[in-house]
Amino acid sequence: MSLPDPDEPIAAPASAPGGAERAIIRLSGPGTPRLLRNLFTPAEPDADPGRGARRFEGELRLDAFPAPVPAAALVWPTERSYTGQPSAELHLPGSPPVVEATLSALHAVGFRPAGPGEFTLRAFLAGRIGLTEAEAVLGVVDAADPDELHTALNQLAGGVSNRLAPVRSDLLDLLADLEAGLDFAEEDVSFVEPDVLRERIEAGRGAIAALAEDAAGRSVSHTAPRVVLAGPPNAGKSSLLNALSGRPAALVSPTAGTTRDDVSETVRLGEATVELIDTAGEETAADELSAAAQARRAETLAAADLVLHCVPPGGAGPAGAGLVVHTKADLRAREEPGELSVSAATGAGLAELRMALAAALERAEPRRHLTGATAARGGAALREAATALERAGDVVELGDELVAAELRTAIDALGEVLGVVYHDDLLGRIFGRFCIGK
Repeated sequence: MSLPDPDEPIAAPASAPGGAERAIIRLSGPGTPRLLRNLFTPAEPDADPGRGARRFEGELRLDAFPAPVPAAALVWPTERSYTGQPSAELHLPGSPPVVEATLSALHAVGFRPAGPGEFTLRAFLAGRIGLTEAEAVLGVVDAADPDELHTALNQLAGGVSNRLAPVRSDLLDLLADLEAGLDFAEEDVSFVEPDVLRERIEAGRGAIAALAEDAAGRSVSHTAPRVVLAGPPNAGKSSLLNALSGRPAALVSPTAGTTRDDVSETVRLGEATVELIDTAGEETAADELSAAAQARRAETLAAADLVLHCVPPGGAGPAGAGLVVHTKADLRAREEPGELSVSAATGAGLAELRMALAAALERAEPRRHLTGATAARGGAALREAATALERAGDVVELGDELVAAELRTAIDALGEVLGVVYHDDLLGRIFGRFCIGK
């Protein structure tokens, strides 16, 4: 796959489609200020952006309209911009016909339509941001809750690169020392003592393994924590799912065993978004269908981030880990002190349950360091780097040549995550997921 020409001037809307008070059109590429003057006239006749970023009030002259359109232009005339190229933004009335006419006029004077993520791609190619920071831009746009936004903003600020780049740099220094020692192998000169070599290898492996573990627990298709409702048949799990989600997502019946397949709903708990899953009631399988339901139930529980044990009146709480809630509180004679109880029928206790779930997830779910996109792409490379360093530690006594080979493998794998090592197909897949104008 070939990448778009980064030296062609590009233009694209950077604001949401549809009518609004204001719209933004983003421009970038060689000659941008000169091309923009073909249709934008600043209010100051002798306005010159010089070499610094400036804002100009003025008007657009568009063939589609008899009168000028008031607008403002923010101009970065040199390479000191986000994309590393002369760039500009047009701020204009958010009427769709005005935006469409402006884009047509820009295309006529030499700007081509920008592809998905092309502005961020140019920032990467110019060295303004790394590959993990580029993916973090997508993470900010796609964040579904404050936790995901925090992760993306941390990565955008260099949180991942700042952790991995020093590790890769130290491994490069270590490799250089080993290769220098190989040049003097016949003279029995060692640049790194075995104990120091093991220590530095293990330090790098530990740092990489921590991020690899984070990536393993996160994917593009599943970023929300999974809360699974468990309990005996007719414990009120389906009613509770409906009450927490605010809609009749699961069938409710007084007949035990109504739920066979998993039913899931996305639910907001305070600032967090979780996937709430109703499962079949725990029982001894009486036939092939119920056996399949119990097998599915076991798989769902094994993949849960948190199990919410639903205990009906007269039942006892389980001994296993998780959060226990006593359901059907409206049918209970009395409530025990310290118990978490809820009534899906009346809504009593739902607010307390939401707070308890949020607190339990906060304890169970560590803060992520990688966005879903970076975890999906870089997880395998991080694991490869950690495994290579583990092998390097195992062969220290067998010779520096074997250690050096494993260090090269680890360094190249980290280079893929950081974007130091890449190819056009990889960049095409990453930036193709962006929307136009980013």
